[in-house]
Amino acid sequence: MSEETLICNFCQKTRKDTKKMIVGSGQTAICNECVVLCGEMLNEHYEKDKTEKLKTGKTELLNPVTIKDHLDRHIIGQTHAKTVMSVAVANHYKRIVMPPENLTLEKSNVLVLGPSGTGKTLLAKTIAEYLQVPFIIADATSLTEAGYVGDDVENIISKLVASANGDITAAEKGIIFIDEIDKICRKTDSPSITRDVSGEGVQQALLKIVEGTTCRVPPQGGRKHPDASMVEIDTSNILFIVGGAFVDLQRQMKSRKGSGIGFGALVNNSTESQLSDVEPEDLIKFGLIPEFIGRFSMITHVNNLNELQLVSILTEPDNSLIKQYQYLFSLDGLQLTFTKSAKYAIAKKAKTLGTNARGLKNIIDSILLPYQFDSKEMSNKGVLQIEITKECVDKQVEPNLIFKNDGSNKIKKQLIRK
Repeated sequence: MSEETLICNFCQKTRKDTKKMIVGSGQTAICNECVVLCGEMLNEHYEKDKTEKLKTGKTELLNPVTIKDHLDRHIIGQTHAKTVMSVAVANHYKRIVMPPENLTLEKSNVLVLGPSGTGKTLLAKTIAEYLQVPFIIADATSLTEAGYVGDDVENIISKLVASANGDITAAEKGIIFIDEIDKICRKTDSPSITRDVSGEGVQQALLKIVEGTTCRVPPQGGRKHPDASMVEIDTSNILFIVGGAFVDLQRQMKSRKGSGIGFGALVNNSTESQLSDVEPEDLIKFGLIPEFIGRFSMITHVNNLNELQLVSILTEPDNSLIKQYQYLFSLDGLQLTFTKSAKYAIAKKAKTLGTNARGLKNIIDSILLPYQFDSKEMSNKGVLQIEITKECVDKQVEPNLIFKNDGSNKIKKQLIRK
């Protein structure tokens, strides 16, 4: 059979009607268009398998211990927060996958308190990846009451639908993380007598969505329009996780405990209260309305990271920072290494800045920027390895460059940058 007489066994097109024909044994053939179509069908099947992961019936998937083990591989420290999140997520999805017949289980939404850069967002994101459910991160500071400039709270649901590629069923089982929730606290202790469209007003608007309601949203996102098509989303099975730094909350908690007056009074010598001791009344005084707090049955916290934990973050997680930079340099044929003292110096500097894990990337970027710019040229000149030392971090000394000349390595120490 000549090439001109080849016929696709799937669509019956001839060779001259297609760009490419793949021929197998027995003169069976398939055209390039059918190959693309088959690929799209397989991808659609794989994506459906991901969304059906919760329906596999594997009880281990929703075992809090298994969930926490997964979190441990990606997040350093924060044991209490991992435990609370694991239990909350397991309970939430058990009520969806294995609902009881004679009773109704309530939702287990989660409120996470703690400083910036300690893993609040990463906890929620990692759990969503583990369960392979749609996930979005929303910023509470951009939300306003309906009718005012800014994002409506229902826009969050639209974004979740977009994250699920328009799959309504998958979106209704997704996870929404709302960050900076402390920024929508009301401005005074007493209920507002005037409009507070970006504070208490947003809390009021979130109540029904967080608790569970059917809302109509534009599938493409944006504000509602009278002529736009709408889709109905039931938020009853959407898990809401909210987080915030709640700056000065610990000082406020200390004032609640008070200090003793008189000979028989107890004296509180602690410099500040711990977030583990937080009570709903503290959050109400901070500016969250009681109805909003009542929608979050699980309240947990994350702590500031110490130097040892920051060092672990650099190296231990599956997606650690050092592994990321090592991969980028390896694309240009360079090996990137950090001495033990350099890792501790980076952690110490991040601890001093008070930015926790977020400060690590900023510090490493400032050290490696010149060498990322010249990485290809350095590789062409025979550089084999870049070694970051403690002096590179503390004194801005150039790193050790290890060259490969005639099969032997030579270490070249550079001068301090001018």
